[in-house]
Amino acid sequence: MPSHPTVVRLDCKAQSYDWGNIGSRSSVARFASSSPGFTVDESRPYAELWMGTHPNAPSTLYQSEKSLESFLKADPQLLTPYFHEKYNGHLPFLFKVLSIGKALSIQAHPDKSLAEKLFKDRPDLYKDDNHKPEMAIALTDFEALCGFKPLDEISAALDRWPEFWALVGDQAAREFQEAVKRSQAIEGIKGIKEGRQALKALFKTMMTAEPAKVKLELDRLVARLESAGQQQYSAGSLEELLLRVHSQFPGDVGLFCFFFLNYIVLQPGQAVFLAANEPHAYLSGDCVECMAASDNVIRAGLTPKFKDVEVLTEMLTYQSKAGSDQLLSGVLCTPTGHSLMYDPPIDEFSIILTTLDHAKEKERLRGAEGPSVVIVTKGQGVIRTENRATSESEDEVVEVVAEEGNVFFVGANTPFSIEASSDEGVTIYTAFSVKPDKKDHFHH
Repeated sequence: MPSHPTVVRLDCKAQSYDWGNIGSRSSVARFASSSPGFTVDESRPYAELWMGTHPNAPSTLYQSEKSLESFLKADPQLLTPYFHEKYNGHLPFLFKVLSIGKALSIQAHPDKSLAEKLFKDRPDLYKDDNHKPEMAIALTDFEALCGFKPLDEISAALDRWPEFWALVGDQAAREFQEAVKRSQAIEGIKGIKEGRQALKALFKTMMTAEPAKVKLELDRLVARLESAGQQQYSAGSLEELLLRVHSQFPGDVGLFCFFFLNYIVLQPGQAVFLAANEPHAYLSGDCVECMAASDNVIRAGLTPKFKDVEVLTEMLTYQSKAGSDQLLSGVLCTPTGHSLMYDPPIDEFSIILTTLDHAKEKERLRGAEGPSVVIVTKGQGVIRTENRATSESEDEVVEVVAEEGNVFFVGANTPFSIEASSDEGVTIYTAFSVKPDKKDHFHH
């Protein structure tokens, strides 16, 4: 059985989508440029850094033509035989850095059964049959729309924003408000169902409105806000957001989603988990993001791309809750207190954030019983590991310098330590997979 060093540095691909931050203002460009051979073009947007084996932008071994995928397939122990078989020699997750200059489309990702159906029916649009739950952890202040607001707030928005009322029309607006009142008077699951049906009906009315009507009401809305003077709107207010995103996507029906969806601002280190079939849109900021290894997106607004409104409005769960309920906090997972684990309610991945504030500070991570990918987002340090024992040789310690932007694959069952070597310390994010029954192993 071949045995490889169990920490290998990777070269990862940067994706240029038009919503990315431009040039070296983008953390994606800064991180990618830690690999020799990558030159930042100051006129290009750099939106996403992809770390993994997804065929759209597969990672390669450092300064090598060899793909991470072929490296993993040569030695099933790197993933463990369990993951090797389950994911056909691929990583179970796709890890990314996002650097967002302007809003991403309002979108949702399908669950497994819908993904299988879409891939079968429309392979030209939907490229694989996997679900795509995802989690984002903020690197900077990070703005997003996430999940439906409580029904009361949507009802109040109809009263407060005449253009919103006019777009959906008197009948739909009144029916929604009456249904919300009824749903609140009914106890238990029946009331919740009534509320969800009312929300679905209103959302569908808005999303399927005639484009000319959308344009008319948006023009009215923007003119009214602009005539009041933009100076008076504070950053992050609904008025400021509407004007800012309208300047990026003039005339797009997605602007009316601001009346439906929670606006949240994550501070660095705060996370949001997006289950399948939940609507969301990232607006600005940088984050690390991890997801099941899929590229399936169903879009409905704030995009020049194909909008599949029919599929989107049918797939959403229409759960409504406060934005703060979408947040996920890290839980201390080592005795030193330097590491937080973010553990979403799915099998494919978890993330550990390790922050060392000073030179010589050190943290030891146990080594997941599955594959890990590590990115250094700040500072500099040294990663030390023990190799898996083989019959021919003793374990040897592998030591690698880890600088901002560097990405490493760590094989299964490889404990490693990180020691800060720069005065500003070092910050790393480790995405990993473990078998569902082994997740508790990480909690102290």
